[in-house]
Amino acid sequence: MARFSANLGFLWGELPLLERIERAAAAGFLAIELHWPYDTSAQAVKDACARHGLALLGINTPVGDASIGESGLAALPGRESDFRRTFEATLQWCLQSGATAIHVMPGVILASERDAATATLVRNLQWAADQMAPHGLTVLLEAINQRDKPGYFYSRQAESNAIRDATGRANVKLMFDVYHVGVAEGDILTKLAEYLPHIGHIQIAAVPSRAEPDEGEVRYEAVIAAIDRLGYAGWIGCEYKPRASVEAGLKWMQAYR
Repeated sequence: MARFSANLGFLWGELPLLERIERAAAAGFLAIELHWPYDTSAQAVKDACARHGLALLGINTPVGDASIGESGLAALPGRESDFRRTFEATLQWCLQSGATAIHVMPGVILASERDAATATLVRNLQWAADQMAPHGLTVLLEAINQRDKPGYFYSRQAESNAIRDATGRANVKLMFDVYHVGVAEGDILTKLAEYLPHIGHIQIAAVPSRAEPDEGEVRYEAVIAAIDRLGYAGWIGCEYKPRASVEAGLKWMQAYR
């Protein structure tokens, strides 16, 4: 159980965040990760994690204006000042709460904007990584499949890794979400081995349902075995949408205790 982190963006998502933290601890998790926790005091989250013995991992940068389809700002030409302003707030929340990583969301772009968006994203990531490095914090880049997020800047591991490499910053890492890899491109175990040196965090969910990782196309016994064999020492984020109650669905973990 120690290797699994509860993603509280999806698990117990109907509850206030502090209650979700309590539920995660009661379920036996030793770490949590969040999506957009900014309506809750960072100090209150830090205190709750300390009280329940939980490590706080990553948070996401804001999406921007969701009403017009924005899903991140880091790759949007002309929005650099908005990205920096919101990132600075995210970094402060991260520092105050004790979180260790920030998933920087690039956003949705048009194909015709790709060259300008790429240059914008690399510059923004370099700047963000430089703000985080003195604090020992990690920037995470996550490729999101085009079925779930049409037009998202990257959907394949080669694309997110090329951006990581272009930044030239050691604290920029990949978030390898097995669900997104499975939907977008497949060949999960090969890609896991290929990109492991650059992976800062792993997430899991069933393919294609995004439910508990005990159904669908991906045999997670093989995935977890590969993660162990390759020597990955980090957390595995449970970023799935429960079929029913979270507690009822946690039986899938028994095989990995």
